[in-house]
Amino acid sequence: MIMGSFGRYVVETTHDHGTHPARSRGRGRRGAGRNGTRQARSANRFASVKVADAVALAGHEVHVCRYREARTLLRWLGQDEDRDGDLSGLRVLDVAGGDGYWAGQARKRGARAVALDLATPKLSRGSQFARPPALIEGDALRLPFQDASFDRVMSICAIEHFDDGEKALDEMARVLTPGGELVMSADSLTLAEHWPNLYRAHCDRYHVKRTYSHQELTSLLAARGLAVLEYRYQFRSRRAQQMYLGLSAYGGKFGFNAAAPATPLVAASDRAARGDGGAIVLVRARREGPHEGPREGRHAANQGGTAHR
Repeated sequence: MIMGSFGRYVVETTHDHGTHPARSRGRGRRGAGRNGTRQARSANRFASVKVADAVALAGHEVHVCRYREARTLLRWLGQDEDRDGDLSGLRVLDVAGGDGYWAGQARKRGARAVALDLATPKLSRGSQFARPPALIEGDALRLPFQDASFDRVMSICAIEHFDDGEKALDEMARVLTPGGELVMSADSLTLAEHWPNLYRAHCDRYHVKRTYSHQELTSLLAARGLAVLEYRYQFRSRRAQQMYLGLSAYGGKFGFNAAAPATPLVAASDRAARGDGGAIVLVRARREGPHEGPREGRHAANQGGTAHR
């Protein structure tokens, strides 16, 4: 991945390099053999890219949490009335975006999308996608971008893993343009005290530093000039939160994926639950522009969502 001036990213893959003219002039059997070999290699590379996309889709979307969670955040990215989900021309950053799968979904909707992560192996996997976003190795606590570089910032269940979540929020706010929006999710686990052993196992396994309620995030974001427009919880009922912690603590590497058939049941449970609280909180906030005052956030009327496991 090469990053030039911001907004112009060049992704180097094996498909991007043209064939040298001197190597395309083979004659007779020898030339045909070389062409055949090149065609076979190209076919193999194409197949590997398709496998990478399929594996990523299964890992990210066949998932009892992630599908609803990330899809909600993606929808919020294009929530403006004049956009109706279209992200064309918007500069979108996914902080701690892993292999870039969800930034890639934003790109499919027209965004100039960037995924940033510290994990080189994840970024390498993302570079094998058919249409990867720009993939940048970097630290969420020191974003390598100028102020006001992005129209939208997204972060999917990442902040709870950071050593300094407030510093990460500082950086996300810094790179947002005035009037730009942040959509994010975080572990909230508002009933965790009922299952202390499960909670400890969850935190140990996923290196969770702390959890966040919507009230805490609203306060933290307001201190950085962002007003919460809406929020919602997922895995809202007592039983759903216990299920979430149990899958996290003892479900193994693919527990959340294996539980994907339960997604409609969890969504129905979320809709029926009363009051605030849940295993995961989703927030949409806007950075105040030069002439904007604070806005009052609203609770999403229709609850539903997912998690970053």
